[in-house]
Amino acid sequence: MPGNGAVTRSTLRQQIADALRDEVLAGRLQPGRAFTVKEIAEQYGVSATPVREALVDLSAQGILEADQHRGFRVPEYSVDDYRGMIQARSLVTDGMFQSLAAGHPALRDPHDPRTAAALGTVRRRGEEAQRAAAAGDLSVLIGYDLRFWRELSALFGNPYLADFLHRLRVQSWVCAVQHLLRLSDLRGRLWSGHTELVDALARRDFTAARAVVADHNAHSLALIEKLAAG
Repeated sequence: MPGNGAVTRSTLRQQIADALRDEVLAGRLQPGRAFTVKEIAEQYGVSATPVREALVDLSAQGILEADQHRGFRVPEYSVDDYRGMIQARSLVTDGMFQSLAAGHPALRDPHDPRTAAALGTVRRRGEEAQRAAAAGDLSVLIGYDLRFWRELSALFGNPYLADFLHRLRVQSWVCAVQHLLRLSDLRGRLWSGHTELVDALARRDFTAARAVVADHNAHSLALIEKLAAG
């Protein structure tokens, strides 16, 4: 059927994008690493079209950069870039908390079965992220951290907000990983206040929630600045 080819191509596109994103977030594709569509197509044994689409998707997310006439490369973010990402994240989350305090319907009744179930799911992601942080397992932490924030922001019912925050957090991790991998042991070095944030939101204590996020941002920035300074 004509539709099968489109589905297959779309699936390949997503699989390639997921694989390359994981490579970048794991630090296996180093900042500045450049490659062409042909190179990736040969590596995965597929045609150029889904590869090109996957690379364009990753460029739109800030995970790769299009290098005119040469292909694509892993971006080389600076510490100043990281500060900017942290500031942008803060503006988004502060806006979320202010909106909740002003009466946004999300989390209005944490005891509502649907809200309670959604918060429970987010909290479980947070628990997994905290376990990974305690163990110093960066790859696992990144996966659960991204899911945690994606599902938390989804509670607002605004897909544009969720997508924007997700993009910021992915870019933050792309930048942070290149520095964090300089440490041979990450145990106890990574922020792990996910469940504190969920618990504060469940209590509708938005001042406490803002403080948890501020601690997260300050901790993350201080660590990256220290590592970048050598």
